[in-house]
Amino acid sequence: MPVWTWFGLQKGRATTPWPERPGPDGQEGVLGLPRFDATRCSSEQSGCSDCVAACPASAITRSEAGAIQLDYARCVGCQLCTEVCPESAFSVSHDWAFGVRDKADLLNPDQAAPTNPDAAKEAELAQAMKGFGRSLHIRHVDAGSCNGCESELQALLNPFYNLHRLGIFFTPSPRFADLLLVTGPVTTAMREPLLRTYEAMPQPRWVMAAGTCATGGGTNGGGYACHEGLDGILPVDVWLPGCPPNPAALIEALLLLLRRSPQRVHGGVHESA
Repeated sequence: MPVWTWFGLQKGRATTPWPERPGPDGQEGVLGLPRFDATRCSSEQSGCSDCVAACPASAITRSEAGAIQLDYARCVGCQLCTEVCPESAFSVSHDWAFGVRDKADLLNPDQAAPTNPDAAKEAELAQAMKGFGRSLHIRHVDAGSCNGCESELQALLNPFYNLHRLGIFFTPSPRFADLLLVTGPVTTAMREPLLRTYEAMPQPRWVMAAGTCATGGGTNGGGYACHEGLDGILPVDVWLPGCPPNPAALIEALLLLLRRSPQRVHGGVHESA
């Protein structure tokens, strides 16, 4: 008997039952994106902007009135804001499932007027998804990432997560793909290959921005050589920030697209906050 066969029989099944049944998600104790409690922030009165100065990705901004806003689409999870805030308005969390359908849900606090989803568009999307409820084929395009997101994507295929058991597969050809998963801020050199990949996909087709570079540009977005993520380049159906998003967050975002998992972030606030 081969050594690895014997080793496998001794160890037993390695794949987690999560998310279909209760079980470990592999992210116990892992730091997530920071929480922001606007009620504890007195920047409008004190003029404090320590968090703005500390943020390397410009995810934290201060309005003319002095109000602080955190854009999770640009947040890299460095936790510097939690260290410099004198009022603990920013705090460490284990919130990592940040997949959303509307990018506005990544703003905390969401100062825009609330928008109601287009009922006709939602019904059309739900109808299109009926044929993909148990299966999905993904074409991944690296549009200039640091390969951090790619490392997490590779982990989806290890024995613990075993993505295939959920009916989700990666495909090398866009002509067989249902979903275009994009990582990176979209460099100038990768813009045309990205658009050509999207055009080669059959209808219906969807797009997922994975990682902070793809959702908001990260620390390098907006320079002379790259864009600020997918905004304005492709129609995005799911936004997933994180630097990088862990395998469990990627799975939740994929299931969110398939309507097999609920959205956990609304108005920039995670349901566990």
